[in-house]
Amino acid sequence: MFETLSDKLSGVFDRLRARGALSEADVTEALREVRLALLDADVALPVVRDFIAKVRERAIGAEVLASVTPGQQVVKIVNDVMIDALGGEGAVPINLNAAAPVPILMVGLQGSGKTTTSGKIARRLKDRLKRKVLLASLDTQRPAAQLQLAQLADQAGVPSLPIVPGQTPVQIAHRAMETGRREGFDVVILDTAGRLSIDQELMDEVKAVRAATNPTETLLVVDAMTGQDAVNTAKAFNDALQITGIVMTRMDGDARGGAALSMRAITGAPIKLVGVGEKQDALEDFHPERVAGRILGMGDIVGLVERASETIDQAEAEKLAAKMMKGKFDLEDYASQLRQITKMGSLNNILDMLPGMGKLKGQLAGKDLDTAVFKRQAAIISSMTIKERRQPDIIKANRKKRIAAGSGTTVQDVNKLLKQFDDMTEMMKKMNKLGQKGLMRHGLGALMPKGAGGGGSPFGGRRPF
Repeated sequence: MFETLSDKLSGVFDRLRARGALSEADVTEALREVRLALLDADVALPVVRDFIAKVRERAIGAEVLASVTPGQQVVKIVNDVMIDALGGEGAVPINLNAAAPVPILMVGLQGSGKTTTSGKIARRLKDRLKRKVLLASLDTQRPAAQLQLAQLADQAGVPSLPIVPGQTPVQIAHRAMETGRREGFDVVILDTAGRLSIDQELMDEVKAVRAATNPTETLLVVDAMTGQDAVNTAKAFNDALQITGIVMTRMDGDARGGAALSMRAITGAPIKLVGVGEKQDALEDFHPERVAGRILGMGDIVGLVERASETIDQAEAEKLAAKMMKGKFDLEDYASQLRQITKMGSLNNILDMLPGMGKLKGQLAGKDLDTAVFKRQAAIISSMTIKERRQPDIIKANRKKRIAAGSGTTVQDVNKLLKQFDDMTEMMKKMNKLGQKGLMRHGLGALMPKGAGGGGSPFGGRRPF
């Protein structure tokens, strides 16, 4: 997410920080590079002009040029302006402050992920806010669209409006709201039809549904991967409907990020949620200050902690930690640890959330930063006997061949796993021996294998996976 823009801006800021003092010419040159980086990321031209003008106004002044750390001051200004461009401090939640059932109207083009997103939001409202949600498909255009939403509703664990053939979208909307009132639903999500492109028929249909239901939220779903087309789509829908919020899908696949930076300025509507994967829980709040931090290489530690707290079993994690510190950690425990990490999602996304990891990701390019590595290791452990998992030292050549054959991997893969487990076990022994005071005195370098401590990488120059 945002890799292209982040890499280019990091280069600009590294050069700024390296200078002891900044002249106006230095700032102008840096802003020219920032401008080119934003345009290359597919940020809308009017947004780029406004962004650069705001940064220039604040950066070219005595306060910055005379600062002890002028390069760092410019980076802070860019960060502040970027947060404003993305929508200001804090996430904007879905508005549910209305009489039940609260109608939420989902609009967008066909293929943007609107129906899938409707299911994700339903699950989110049910699980996080304990709301009773009804899903209703108003899509009479696309074959099997209503059946698709019914299946997504089942996966989310919420009911969907029964299908009545021959009804118009407005009739379905009326029936959905009536069902919601009669059966005591808190929220009714209305999934409208999309088109391959914007046309008058599409707009007339969604306008009629909007007039019939008076939705509290009109959420536009756009595909971040379409870049400037997503911005044009948002402008057209906003002009016709006055959308109240935006959901950007496939953000995990958008390396440029220009659409996200353009949305607020072009529509005036906040980005409320972002889709970051196919799974039903792969939907996140949009925090402008955190996104700006990730773009500028500052990471998103708060987001990482939140994700960990949502996915990791706290009791199991504490039990594992206790076993590790006592030196009783075996391959069964290691497999449990792999399952916990896999729940947190893509390793690329996790690295994005750690400060200063942009350069490390570049060094690890092509080294399979994917949870598939963990799944393969889990398969290897599953092919072992209970005795082998608890006593890895007994795994010799013949056992390795059997385990590799049983897990669909190679003996080399088995050896890598065992070596990684040995390294982790050795590190745990050192931690136990040093204790807390020793760790504070000697630092993390004391835990690294001999000859691996000075590389500057958190992995000590070793391949992490």
